[in-house]
Amino acid sequence: MRAAKRRVTIEDVAAEAGVSIATVSRVMHNKDGVAQGTQARVQEIINRLGYESSLVARSLRSRRTNVLGFSVNEIEPYSAELLKGAARAIHGSGYELIVYAGGHSGPETAGWERRHLSRLGGTLTDGIVLVTPEVLDLEVDTLTPVVAVDPHVGASSLPTVASDSLTGAITATEYLISLGHRRIGHLSGRADLRSSELREQGYRQALESAGIPFDPELVRVGGYDPDTALGPAREMLSLPDRPTAIFAANDVSAIQTMNVAKELGLAIPDELSVIGFDNIPESALAEPALTTIDHAIHDQGYEAALMLIRLIDEPGTGQAEVRLPTRLVVRQTCRAL
Repeated sequence: MRAAKRRVTIEDVAAEAGVSIATVSRVMHNKDGVAQGTQARVQEIINRLGYESSLVARSLRSRRTNVLGFSVNEIEPYSAELLKGAARAIHGSGYELIVYAGGHSGPETAGWERRHLSRLGGTLTDGIVLVTPEVLDLEVDTLTPVVAVDPHVGASSLPTVASDSLTGAITATEYLISLGHRRIGHLSGRADLRSSELREQGYRQALESAGIPFDPELVRVGGYDPDTALGPAREMLSLPDRPTAIFAANDVSAIQTMNVAKELGLAIPDELSVIGFDNIPESALAEPALTTIDHAIHDQGYEAALMLIRLIDEPGTGQAEVRLPTRLVVRQTCRAL
């Protein structure tokens, strides 16, 4: 059986270069006192051997790791798109990005934010972006800078980044109304998240402005998840007087609604119009392509990472909240009655 490769140490670099450990350390930290030829030789050996000090060792030595933590309960389309924006933000900044995900859901995940902060904060990272956190009083538990993306319903002193979910939901519902729809269903998101609350509020507000009575029978909790959206979507589409259009609080729920409609023999958009919220890549690839609300997910990740870097580099200078605009993306899943 092949033996596991041993991790390269600073002692290996020093022995290869024929210098002391202290000299290697000075080269790694760009300190004076090392001859130019020696510095070049040591750096070449560091690169060739692939030596890098551990994050923990780096933190203990300098109190900094130059690493940002990106913490999610699970990796799904929304958080994956946020990550792309965060990666863009750190380009050329001198910071690196580490992603930490629980990879599961359910009651056992309660309090995941504090567990992630305990594992990442202070030694592995200089600060953490928390995606859709349910716990809001985290600042009392840690000195690690934290930025929240799309946080839980309720007040929080955490710096936050979110989109204008209210305006986006109004736009989505008004678009369906403009097409002649009056019986419009809503597949809502997670009840514990502010974004879901605002999207339902926008849906109701648009109906009221158009003089359309709100019908609670046309609202179901989809939970932002394809598995939890399946049953509620089927319930709505199986009603004796089913909706002619559905506004889903996110794209994965909208796509699941389309799948259910096809199972029930409903043609999209001829017999059912569907609009989502997110504009994840899968929305453009759906068949037919999903009409949706774009809320700049990449920009949310980008702004969250930039805000976190500012909090780390210049404590006290970060914004309390960044709210990004939304826009309607018209594709093929909606038609006029």
